Amino acid sequence: MINNLAYIVACVLFIMGIKKLNKPDTARKGNLLSALGMLIAVLAAFFETEVLQSWNTNNFMQNGFLWAGLAILIGSVIGIIWSKKVKMTGMPELVAIYNGFGGLASFLVAFTQFLREPGAIPGFVAVSISLTIFTGAITFTGSMLAWGKLSEKITGRAIVFKGQKAINLLLLLASIAAMVIYAAGIDTDANMIVIIILAAISLVFGVTLVLPIGGGDMPVVISLLNSLSGLAVAMAGFIISNTVLIVAGALVGASGMILTLIMCKAMNRSITNLLFSGFGSADNTSSKGPGAEPKSASVEDTYLVLEAAQSVVFIPGYGMAVAQAQHVVKELAEKLENNGAEVSFAIHPVAGRMPGHMNVLLAEADIPYENLKTMDEINPVMPMTDVAIVIGANDVVNPAAETDNSSPIYGMPIIKAYEAKTVFVLKRGKGRGFSGIENDLFTMQNTLMVYGDAKATISSLAGEFSGDN
Repeated sequence: MINNLAYIVACVLFIMGIKKLNKPDTARKGNLLSALGMLIAVLAAFFETEVLQSWNTNNFMQNGFLWAGLAILIGSVIGIIWSKKVKMTGMPELVAIYNGFGGLASFLVAFTQFLREPGAIPGFVAVSISLTIFTGAITFTGSMLAWGKLSEKITGRAIVFKGQKAINLLLLLASIAAMVIYAAGIDTDANMIVIIILAAISLVFGVTLVLPIGGGDMPVVISLLNSLSGLAVAMAGFIISNTVLIVAGALVGASGMILTLIMCKAMNRSITNLLFSGFGSADNTSSKGPGAEPKSASVEDTYLVLEAAQSVVFIPGYGMAVAQAQHVVKELAEKLENNGAEVSFAIHPVAGRMPGHMNVLLAEADIPYENLKTMDEINPVMPMTDVAIVIGANDVVNPAAETDNSSPIYGMPIIKAYEAKTVFVLKRGKGRGFSGIENDLFTMQNTLMVYGDAKATISSLAGEFSGDN
């Protein structure tokens, strides 16, 4: 009775926490509420009947309580050290790894439960075990591959090969067949072989599923894998009859899928197109052929334009995260406001390499939430904007999405930076960015490239306003 009450309290805290995550100014409190809910759930789990029975044994090797406590201690130490050391630029990779570990944990729960009862078991439990192994394995290997792409351990571009879709279909059909054979109890003597085959196929399927997804789609992939890890947790809850796992997993699975659909809509692409199109695999140059060379500007020239500007819009991308420029961006924004300019920050739903990446970076720099504008809010006023400053963004401001029907991103809603009177693009060089697509914005008449490290460039601009240079 007390355990069930504790689980209800934990579930309520999870729901409240997720609710508060939808706004930057309440997100930290939402995190704390969710963490408190998880603490209550973990403590309550120690008072389950089976755990209490293992607690009372005098044999250290069989004392489940001690082993669980040791695992929690080790995991907590690793988590604390990792969270303190990770940089904001490494946050997408960290999220990918956490998704993978969540899938692996669910996979191990299901496999352990199978080992306890390898013979015939009730149909619903058998279905839950097979689905958890399938989903958990895909989430684990898919997330590890996403981590490799995000951290550039392997190429971030889509990797495609002949017959890839057919192989993926065969792997899916083989997985379904294995799940049906096990869940239906067709050959209980062969259950161990069937489960091992299912696990192996699912692990491979996770790799082949993420291989054809390029870096430009990584924010959506992270969200989708997060949803899959939640579904795996929920199904693991059915296996061991744990209410809090079912609720928590369902919340993560549902919210992750909703976010995935929102982001797909923001890119004007379907989930199937995302998973199977191989976007970013080709040499995605413009079909219009080579255009004019981008025009460049010095820091001094940029300052003269900004000094006269009455309205300025910052458009951040992953380049801002790499340069860790969010704090000097705030400094420059304050200088511009003191000079009489109206300053806004335009946030595209898929800017960066994970959902909400730019919001997190700007919140870290204490930039007021009311200054952050969505794509729908900023686009109508962009033609009246004096200056748009693009910091390390690429696809989300590429006019080819509207003008070039041969472009892979054609039809994707973008922030219309090109409509501003003057556009400054801060980049290290002339590279195409993570997705490998040429950006037509760079060669437009009203665009000036400011080459160099974004943090140093913005710091120099702020210095010009202060008279320090």
